[in-house]
Amino acid sequence: MLSRRDLLVGAVAGAAVLARRSTAGRAAASRPATAVTFEVPAGACDAHTHIFGAPSQFPYAANRVYTPEPASIEEMRALHHALHMDRVVIVQASVYGTDNACTLDAVRQLGSRARAIVVIDDRTAAATLDEMHRAGARGIRINLATSNQTTPAVARQRLQSAGEQIRGRLWHIQMNTTLPVIDAIRDLVMQSDTPIVFDHFGGAQASLGTQQAGFDVLLGLVRSGKAYVKISGAYRSSSQRPDYADVTPLAKALIAANPQRILWGTDWPHPDSSTVAGRAATDISPLLQIDDGRVLNQLPVWTPDATLRRTILVDNPARLYRY
Repeated sequence: MLSRRDLLVGAVAGAAVLARRSTAGRAAASRPATAVTFEVPAGACDAHTHIFGAPSQFPYAANRVYTPEPASIEEMRALHHALHMDRVVIVQASVYGTDNACTLDAVRQLGSRARAIVVIDDRTAAATLDEMHRAGARGIRINLATSNQTTPAVARQRLQSAGEQIRGRLWHIQMNTTLPVIDAIRDLVMQSDTPIVFDHFGGAQASLGTQQAGFDVLLGLVRSGKAYVKISGAYRSSSQRPDYADVTPLAKALIAANPQRILWGTDWPHPDSSTVAGRAATDISPLLQIDDGRVLNQLPVWTPDATLRRTILVDNPARLYRY
């Protein structure tokens, strides 16, 4: 008789085959090709994902900088079944601008296991924020990196404006930016009454190590408890495939600074927003094929302590996203 592990490995291998097949004329979003090799605690949360719905139902913003392939809720469910993730945070992708319909529809379909991070502007009414909260939103995203916005003054203005808009709400502000920008807004983060979350290792690049300019500032903000960091999208920081070994020192340093302020996420379905010669913003940008099972298996390398892994995967997201 096949063991549970044999069945799991077989299922994951089958998923890997499906990931290489075409679905409705497109490549399927990536699925794990590697089985998870450690005990994932109940209530674990993938704190950084996106959904890209059918463009006919959820049209992309005209000013987007890339156009992704679709990535469905069914594909996300398969991903999280393989990774043993019980909860998920769906982050509004830049391609939708401030139209959060696709993100909130996904949360509606997934139910109480899902939360949303939305994108707003200075015209978003308080009543709209109330409505989005009831729909599962728990924070707003300021995405500077995708648009290559690195001006500190812009970051400061947007952070201050966002803080005013959600003042008094049990929400947080999530920022996708770079270490130099984080350094430039350090004082605002320290003064903020609203939790601040930085995506993807705070934009740190693994090849530059833990001594790179600005990483000490990020560590200080985490250590103080004023900022969370997502150790997510390791492939965006790393130059070493397939295990992203060069990210390990960054992850260990952040966890050591304050494990209560660390979140883990896949960044599934791994959109490619990079600038490619000859590819217009309206051309299809294929989703990156990342083995999320292999990436998740790096977490015990980054933190061998099972109690700390539970803190990162369960306790921190439960507190921040109010599960």
